[in-house]
This record gives sequence, C-alpha cells and structure tokens, in this order.
Amino acid sequence: MVDFSKVRAIDFHTHAEESCGCHADDGYDELQSTMAKYFGAPWNHPPTIPETAAHYREMNIAAVIFPVDAERETGYRRYSNYEVAEACAKEDDILIPFASIDPHKGKLGAREARDLVANYGVQGFKFHPTMQGFYPNDRMAYDLYEAIAETGKPALFHTGQTGVGSGMKGGNGMRLKYSNPMYIDDLAVDFPDMPIILAHPSFPWQEEALSVATHKPNVYIDLSGWSPKYFPEILIRYSNTLLKKKMLFGSDWPMIAPEKWLDAFDKQNFKDEVRPLILKENAMRLLGVTG
Repeated sequence: MVDFSKVRAIDFHTHAEESCGCHADDGYDELQSTMAKYFGAPWNHPPTIPETAAHYREMNIAAVIFPVDAERETGYRRYSNYEVAEACAKEDDILIPFASIDPHKGKLGAREARDLVANYGVQGFKFHPTMQGFYPNDRMAYDLYEAIAETGKPALFHTGQTGVGSGMKGGNGMRLKYSNPMYIDDLAVDFPDMPIILAHPSFPWQEEALSVATHKPNVYIDLSGWSPKYFPEILIRYSNTLLKKKMLFGSDWPMIAPEKWLDAFDKQNFKDEVRPLILKENAMRLLGVTG
C-alpha cells in the first residue's frame, strides 16, 4: 500500500506500456516511437512497469497507471488488465492500478470491470475515445459505465487533441472528434455518483471542459499531457479559484517525466494554497484514501 503521508505528490496519469518488441507484428512500436518524437521523450522504447515504479519511487511520487484497450479500433493488441494489475501488485508501495476496457465489449467488459475491482485491486478505469473509436455518451458504453458506477471507482477519459498518431498519415486513423469533453457531460448527468476525470488541457475545447467540471460535482480535470508552461491563462485562473479542489497533477509518463512537469509547474502562477491541492490532496480525496 502507498503511504500517502510520505509521498510528495500523486501523478494521476501514467501509461503502462509493454516493453520493446512486444508489438512488432502490428505496428505499435512505430506508433510509440513517432509519439515519442512528438513529445521529445528521451527513450528508445517505453519503460516497463518495474522501470516506471523505480523512477517514481526515486522521485517519491505515487502514480496512477493504466494501459489502453484499443485493439478493436486500432488492431494493436492490448496489454492485459490482469497482467498490469499483477505487475502493479509487486510495486504497490508506489503504483495505483487502473484498467482499460473497450466499451464495445458490452456486458463482457462489464463483467471484467467488476472482477478487476473485486479480485485484482484495480482502483479506476481509463478511456481514450479517439483511440477506441467511440463517443463517450454512446449508449452502447452504458453497460460498462453501470458496472464501474457500482464499484464506486473513478472513470478517466482522454479529452482534446492527442499526440497519438500525430504527424502520421491520416493521423493513423485517429479521429479527434470523439474526445470533445462536452460528450462527457451526458455521463455526469446519467451517472452522478461516478467520479469522472477529464484528462489533459482539452485543446481546442478548453472552455467546454471547464464548463462541465464547474457545473457537475462529480467531474474533475487532470493536467497531464502538456507542460504547465503551455497552459492557457483561463485554465490557471479556474485552477486557482472555482476548480481548485477538482484539479489533479498528471504527467502523461512516459511521454512527459513527472519531474519535468513539476519543474514547469513551480514556475507558473498557481497560488501557494492551491499547489498542495493539485499535487496531492485532491487526488487523495478522489481515491478515498487518507494520509
């Protein structure tokens, strides 16, 4: 178990990627290397879960970590939620496992979600509408949402433009339209007790994201995927005021290292009393843990 009284921060957005060569037959390595160039990430192959844990342990930062199940839409084999959960169980002093299930799996996916929470320690769920090829408010996803809502665990949704497929021919088939945060407003209405996180500054729909998070009590925002030096002024203003208890630190590791994000965060105009909320306290409350 993570000792939340001792870690200095909680990174709410990190990715579990299978190590080099595991996807050589389906193009996933090319996708990852292209995305690494987009972000300027300093590695040749994505780090393993033990390597991620070692880095976060050294930084004294706890990390929410998840795969992305997009195999139906992309053809890239998914990193099994069960494998991720079992690997995280060996690093549970620093890693907090989330799972990812393609909502097209319907009741089968709902059954997997319940099993992962009940028997494998999974603490939440990650969705990437652009990679998974669906509108978040599509009713076909509701069997899965209902299962997640039953568990009381949060659901985290990629929003805004993505670095996945950026610069590749046709964006590698990725359609940005699916990740408009306004579609998630319907979920906040239909599942008012399910915590929902809008991941990233939601370019080009930043004001939509702020509107949904301000209007709906169960909606939060994680600040991953961008260096804070690029944050729009309106995002910082809402972080300091109306949404100060609903903003979460996230890096988007391994594309952005947490120490690099934190260094840029230190230089931005966030209020002193807001910084600990963003870095740790809001995440603890959302995860239902105490320090």
